[in-house]
Amino acid sequence: MAPTVSPDALALQRLYHWEKTTPERVVFTQPLGAGAVRTYTWREAMDQSRRIAAHLQSLGLKPGDKVALLSKNTAQWLMADFAIWLGGFVSVPLYPTLAAGTIRQILDHSEAKLLFVGKLDGWAGMKPGIPAALPCIALPLAPDDACAAYPGWDAIVARTAPLAGTPLRDADELATIMYTSGTTGAPKGVMHSFATFAWGVASGLKRVTSIDQSARMLSYLPLSHVAERTLVEHGLLATGMQIWFADSLDTFAADLQRARPTVFFSVPRLWVKFQQGINAKMPSAKLDRLLKIPILRGIVRRKILTALGLQECVFAAGGAAPMPPELLRWYNKLGLDLVEVYGMTENCGVSHATLPGRQRPGTVGLPYDGIQCRLDPVTSEIQMKAPCLMLGYYKEPELTRQAMTDDGWLKTGDKGALDAEGNLKITGRVKDLFKTSKGKYVAPAPIEDKLVMHGAIEACCVTGANLGQPLALVMLNAEAIRKAATPEGKSELEASLAAHVDAINQTLDPHEQLDCIVLMSDAWTVDNDIITPTFKVKRNRIEDLFAKNYERWVGQRKKIIWYAA
Repeated sequence: MAPTVSPDALALQRLYHWEKTTPERVVFTQPLGAGAVRTYTWREAMDQSRRIAAHLQSLGLKPGDKVALLSKNTAQWLMADFAIWLGGFVSVPLYPTLAAGTIRQILDHSEAKLLFVGKLDGWAGMKPGIPAALPCIALPLAPDDACAAYPGWDAIVARTAPLAGTPLRDADELATIMYTSGTTGAPKGVMHSFATFAWGVASGLKRVTSIDQSARMLSYLPLSHVAERTLVEHGLLATGMQIWFADSLDTFAADLQRARPTVFFSVPRLWVKFQQGINAKMPSAKLDRLLKIPILRGIVRRKILTALGLQECVFAAGGAAPMPPELLRWYNKLGLDLVEVYGMTENCGVSHATLPGRQRPGTVGLPYDGIQCRLDPVTSEIQMKAPCLMLGYYKEPELTRQAMTDDGWLKTGDKGALDAEGNLKITGRVKDLFKTSKGKYVAPAPIEDKLVMHGAIEACCVTGANLGQPLALVMLNAEAIRKAATPEGKSELEASLAAHVDAINQTLDPHEQLDCIVLMSDAWTVDNDIITPTFKVKRNRIEDLFAKNYERWVGQRKKIIWYAA
């Protein structure tokens, strides 16, 4: 299904539009550390992008060559992407948390001819993944040794004349290759054109009318992820809104206060952390009592949202993983209606969303305009068709073929169901289902949604293929670990978690009920390969590390078990 979009909606045309019509409007606010910030107007941003584009062309790169980006989110990340497109090239963004081996794999597979290296944590561990012969450019805020080793962005900008004119790219031309973070197997390079992104963001904006030129967003989730790429980068191009960038994890609260975003998107894990932070200061029962008092309700809501930096937020959304219904209801009580969105890299992240102001907990809402959705009659797999579908997987025709049905629908790999209104409910992954020794299938995702609502739980994974009953592996958060350091605190935590499991089991069918939960104090991170950069648990990795213990744990006949390596 080839996208039909107006040429004026394509990325380069949008850049020229804002460069011409709002040259002195501030578009980026970039923190520099220690509370300092640097702002960039459209004129300044486009001037730097044009100069870098001219430099890339001077290096002898050919049209269509791949240029990679390895950096946390910064103003220059976006300017570099603009420069790649202006110069006639294809951008290949890498997650800024990848291990050296994965970096090397992607750079080799994509045939990248140059790499932008920017703001990074853990650069020493990443550097061995960069081929010695690959030309690199150091973005501002890059690690010191990268700045010393590679030509610097500022120096290139200072000595290079800007690219002149308004070069254009065809709508169907390849714009980017986005390597999926993947919970299984090697990353696949998802190819998108200028048209697929333009169509996708236009469809999304028909639903989300509150995103316009007056909107403000804080960019902090990796720009290499499709949600941030579509909502922030292409949302910016479509609307001309302003983008603030986060400085670091330690300054995130201050970054939110500075930006006061009117639009805020996050993965469920952060929404849960916000909730846990509020509950740590004000117990849930007390908050509920205060919110029931009409004269206090508005004051309490404003105070909490102001503390989060979300007092001016008019569109708040969550996605990339299931949003627990209880979490949606909790924010609703604060007057913040979280929109739940559903999509994937292969469709520009544009598929379904709940309607603003009309939450449907447990579902991801209705399809966007122009999106077709159906369920496989045998497996209940969600399949979709739209003009924002990928061009395919780079250099992987067989994988591309496997991802599509014979009649051209994308196989999402997710299982689903529709309610009476047509809202889509994600019931799990087709391949995540496992069968107990009793011959019954268990879908782990809905159980995990309930488990993670306990204030001590950072992340969890329900598993148990071929066992009599499922069990759950739980990563505790830092506060819970501190609490468990004393005998009294440990006993209290265990009792609370046991009661939580009992309450959950009462809502489950007998074959789904958890036999036990195993508590882990070691962090699940990208570095130890247990989670993806978007905080999805890699189930295969969990099985590899811990499956050998399952029968022993179940045999202990205890509800709460502490893992000891």
